[in-house]
Formats: sequence, C-alpha cells, structure tokens
Amino acid sequence: MAGLDAVHRHQAFFPSRLLLFLTALPMTLAVLAFVLQWRGGVDDPASRWLAADADAFPGTDNSPRSSSGSSTPSVVARFSSDCADILSSSSSPSFPYYRGWKFDFDKDLRPKICITTSTSAGLEQIIPWLFYHKVIGVSQFFLFVEGKAAKPHVSGVLESIPGVKVIYRTKELEEKQAKSRIWNETWLAGFFYKPCNYELFVKQSLNMEMAIVMARDDGMDWIIHLDTDELMHPAGAKEYSLTQLLSDVPADVDMVIFPNYESSVERDDIKDPFSEVSMFKKNYDHLPKETYFGMYKEATRGNPNYFLTYGNGKSAARIQDDLRPNGAHRWHNYMKAPNEIKLEEAAVLHYTYSKFSDLTSRRDRCGCKPTKGDVKRCFMLDFDRAAFIIASTATEEEMLRWYNEHVVWTDKQLNLKLLRKGILTRIYAPMAIIQSLRENGVLSSAIVSAHASSKLKLNSTTKIPQRKSDVHPDLVLGRSKSQATARKIMEISGGTMDSAVPPLSPPCLDDLITEK
Repeated sequence: MAGLDAVHRHQAFFPSRLLLFLTALPMTLAVLAFVLQWRGGVDDPASRWLAADADAFPGTDNSPRSSSGSSTPSVVARFSSDCADILSSSSSPSFPYYRGWKFDFDKDLRPKICITTSTSAGLEQIIPWLFYHKVIGVSQFFLFVEGKAAKPHVSGVLESIPGVKVIYRTKELEEKQAKSRIWNETWLAGFFYKPCNYELFVKQSLNMEMAIVMARDDGMDWIIHLDTDELMHPAGAKEYSLTQLLSDVPADVDMVIFPNYESSVERDDIKDPFSEVSMFKKNYDHLPKETYFGMYKEATRGNPNYFLTYGNGKSAARIQDDLRPNGAHRWHNYMKAPNEIKLEEAAVLHYTYSKFSDLTSRRDRCGCKPTKGDVKRCFMLDFDRAAFIIASTATEEEMLRWYNEHVVWTDKQLNLKLLRKGILTRIYAPMAIIQSLRENGVLSSAIVSAHASSKLKLNSTTKIPQRKSDVHPDLVLGRSKSQATARKIMEISGGTMDSAVPPLSPPCLDDLITEK
C-alpha cells in the first residue's frame, strides 16, 4: 500500500510541476521584454513611423512643409492639403508594410505590366486606383487625360508619380490620331461621328493604339486597358499578384480575358466605392449555366439585363509585332487571330453606378435629348439609356427612389440567397489594400511629395512622339496613297475586318431559348 501511495503522489506532483513551468515561462519572457524595452534595447518601428508622420499633412500650422515664406498659402498648397485630407482618413501605423515603399520595382521583375486609361476623373479616384495597381504588380501607367484630370493641380500630381506618363488631349494629339492607321480602317468606322459613349469608345481605341507604341518603347511585356472605376482582381494567383498571374500564362498565349464582376452597392450614400463596396455580382463565365439562368430574374431585379452595364470583361495583351486594339475591351493582331484564354478565377471589378452622383455625372457629360429615340445615339447599353432619361427628367427625390429600386441592394434576404447560390460574392482584398494605403499616408503623400519637390508644373505637357525613330510605322499615316491601295486590295480580296468589340451585355433568357 505504501508503494501505491508513493506512485499516486508522484503522478499528482508531475502535472503540478508542469503547470507551474508553463505559468512561469511567459511571465519571465514578459518581464525580460519589458526590461529590454525600458532600457532602450528594443527599437519599435511603429513609434519611429509615427514620429516620421508628424509633418505628413502640409497646410497645418505645425507642418514645416506648409511654410513657404508667405503668410498666405498658394492655391496649389491649399489644394494639396484638401486632397491629403480626402485621401487619408488616419495616420495610424496600423498596417506599416507600405511605409517608405517608393514603388520602384526591380528592373529585372518580369513580366512588366502596363495599364492605359482614358480618364476625366479627379485625384480622389485616380490616386487609389493607381497605387492599388502598383501594389499588385503594375509598373507603368499611360494616362490619357481630359476634363478634371487635365487640370494643372491634378495632372501635375500624376506626372510626379514614378511610372506614370500623362498624355493630354490637345489639338496636336487629335491631328496625329486623325492620321493613325485605325482611323482609316473599317473595323472602327461604325462608331465614328456619334456622341457620348460612342465618342468615348473611339477615343479609347485611338489612345490604346498610341499606348502600344509607348509600351514597346518602355520594354513592357503586357498591356491592359482599364477604366479608373475598375480594379484588377488577380484571384487564383499566389500573394494576390497580377505579375505572378501573367507570368504563369503559357508563352503561346497572346491575350488573357478577365471576366468582369459588377459592384452591388448596399447603400445609397457611398462616397468612396473602393473602400466601401465589398459585394459583387459574378460574371456569367464564372457561374454554372443552370445557376445563372435559374436565378436570372431574381438577380436582374427588373433591370434590362443581368448586369447594369457591360458583361464581356476586359483583356490583357502580350506586347508583340502587329498588335492593335479591337475596341476598349479587346486586342487584336494585324497578322493573325490572337490565341486567347479566359481565366477561371481572376476578374475585373467594375464599380459602376456605385455612387448616386454617377447618375447626374453621366447626364452632365452628354448633350443628348432625354427621349428613347435620341438616347440610342448616345449609349450602347439599355441601362445607361434609362438612367440618362431619369437623371434628365426626374426630381432629386425621384432620382434617389429610382436609384434605390434599380441599383441599391436593400433586400437582405435576397442578398443572402444570391450569396449562397454564388451569384453574389464578397471580395475584401482591394478594400483592405486601399484602406491600408490610405491609413498609412501613401495616397496623401503622393500629393504632398509632388508639391514639396516642386514638380507641380502648371503648364507642363507630355510630348507626343515626334521623331521618326519614336513613331511606330503603323501609327502615323505617312503615305495616304499606299494606305488607300492597301484598303482597296483588302476589299477586293474579301478580307474586310470584323467590327470592333463594343461593350456587350451578358446573356439573357432569350439566349437560352434560342439555344434550345
């Protein structure tokens, strides 16, 4: 019995010693860490970043950068301060990984990706869009600007950002593009001399043609045309990297198609879509056919189509000889039909009509009459036409009611049902990246740096390629006779080119009936 009692005492003593050890160890480590930090042995990077941010916002009284020897700040200085406030809601070092990152990518990084866009947006939209794409691997941007984007206080900031080239819509540019190859070809001719969306579509195509030349000169491997209300979503790639995604594309592939997802806003007071919208409607290409058509009416909610606007995605093209645009959504090649693939996970996130003000902004850009007949001259898609008529004829209260009925997803039960079916999906990565950039001052510092380094040039312009060696032979029409001859031969041989790919709506129920 004595031996048995000894065994029991030993068994009880061992857990007690183990528990004491496990309790004492973390306490000892905590005390050691406290002593080291108290003695200055630990360098807390967060505190260092916080101190460095003390003068991050010029225009405030305690900022040395805001002092220029004058008691009255300049217009540019006031604008810089205002934009810094808009683009930075917090200076908290909660996500410090971008701190001090100048986004100067390694020259050996491959593949090199560029984005071209035609925009009239302001800094509050362009800056987050631009730096988000820098984070996921885009190294060069060709921004064709007009309207608000061409204002000196906006374009000057954009010009100061490494990897950004700003091209203004000047008379010189228009004259050069009027002599370009695609202006004189038949595949784009059906979109000429029409207002609003048609005019924008032609501008985008002409700008894309010029961007190809610039991309080749800069040694780019891939080119993407993207609007500033669209974000690339490299799902399926390691580390959420567009670079990794395109590096895995087989060498014989010429074009990669990214199906688009459409934003599904849940409130009518969205101010910053990139940071406030997380729900998206999936593209037809990423859904089972039975699910798409089976839930079509519930997903459409009485609108003309499954998507409010286009549904045929955007694409990335490999830079190579004879590359040309094929409208804003696709690329083509003069010498061959491109070998293309469509990605099963990656997408383009389209933030369309995500703000109530988008209704009136479209109205203000077009001079068409708000009639069913006239809007067909201006807009290619049915929802754009309906939205233009409402914005042109209704009161503010009526517009808001229409917006909530047709755009805002207020029915939580329907949302949950469509989320479970896979029609709707939640995507948080872009929101997290942009919010982190904003909180750490990366977005506002782009404006601050432009002003502080005196790169805001009020009359600066990016030159259009002029020297003969800078101009792609297909870009400028140097011999009108040979161009006309080539077109005549093409018509005789029956080799006319198909029309450019316009923005297209997704399949509708009529398409299902036709298939049957």
